[in-house]
Amino acid sequence: MFKSLILALVLLGAEGRSSVALAERFLLMAERPGCTWCERFNKELAAIYPKTVEGVAAPLVRYDITQEKAPASLVSVVHFTPTFILIEDGIEIGRIEGYPGDNFFWSLLSNMLENSDNKL
Repeated sequence: MFKSLILALVLLGAEGRSSVALAERFLLMAERPGCTWCERFNKELAAIYPKTVEGVAAPLVRYDITQEKAPASLVSVVHFTPTFILIEDGIEIGRIEGYPGDNFFWSLLSNMLENSDNKL
């Protein structure tokens, strides 16, 4: 519990930008200003994501790769945006590089979540 609280406080930061509360697993969205595919994700899925089973299982946490350090241990540096990285207990479990459209996104995310230690 204490580790979860620390992680949530780190993710929330001083501005309280994230809606993650005590989550040990989350989906990190690496983005940058002017990213067309990030905007497409925002338009197509951002509003409904928190209301889905996947969104509850892995709340979305965003970070701007041009301004911030990743709030977790990543396997490799993010080069493409958006990149969606499944994080469990502060460690990268899997990633989706780019936004392949809503149908492929849900399928890829479901596979990642099913293969994680904490299944849906």
